[in-house]
Amino acid sequence: MSERTWDFTADDGSVTAHTGVTGPAARTGHRLTIEWEKWSATAILDDDEPVSLAAHIEVDSLQVRSGEGGVTPLSGPEKLVARANALKSLKANKNPAISYRSASIAKTDNGYRIDGALTILGRDRSHPLEVTVTESAEGWEFGIDTTITQTDFGVKPYALMMGALKVADDVRVVVVARHATGL
Repeated sequence: MSERTWDFTADDGSVTAHTGVTGPAARTGHRLTIEWEKWSATAILDDDEPVSLAAHIEVDSLQVRSGEGGVTPLSGPEKLVARANALKSLKANKNPAISYRSASIAKTDNGYRIDGALTILGRDRSHPLEVTVTESAEGWEFGIDTTITQTDFGVKPYALMMGALKVADDVRVVVVARHATGL
């Protein structure tokens, strides 16, 4: 058996969240694309197969990249307000990290299924991940596209106008990571 460790950071890919809007005034709100600039992940491989994954996101590294929809385009100052509201919803001052730790990893036709615990606001919840793996001349690309329900973790989605405009409870999270050598 040969054990190796692969470390990933924001230099190797991206972690983005895509929000929706709900409520009677939903057409006036922006669907945001948020990216975390500071994150890390460690995969442990045994005989070239992943056996463990741990990931860590620094909540306050959150940046609002864009906003689709709304009555007017999302301006720079509005991005700052959206960032502040997101950090408040995530209680970044008391819960500075989002983390994930695998319990088991199984090979699938397109990559791997990871069963593990996602921790947000200090609350652990079981959250399976489907990881796609693509081989290229440069190495390997790993992709995750999952939906997280904020209220499952105690996150209160941001709302205004007495709830007429709210961030949707379900948030789509997309992770892309690259590694220069193969499995």
